[in-house]
Amino acid sequence: MVSTVLFVGSYLPMLVKAFRTRDLTSYSLGNLVLANVGNAVHSVYVFSLPVGPIWFLHGFYVLGTLLMLVWHRLFVPR
Repeated sequence: MVSTVLFVGSYLPMLVKAFRTRDLTSYSLGNLVLANVGNAVHSVYVFSLPVGPIWFLHGFYVLGTLLMLVWHRLFVPR
């Protein structure tokens, strides 16, 4: 549980800064797409496990990387 809290705590500032500044030019679109594909594949395993902290951690990571991808498409000029 401690690692889950630490991970979320380390990831939140990035999400907040990306949302506030709308500056996602330093993020690679390819990396964000691959991270989301990897999350989708990994979700099959994670959600087969009993409900626990890993569900929260993975759900947070899925939501965070999906938000970053959506924001990248919305805010980075093509």
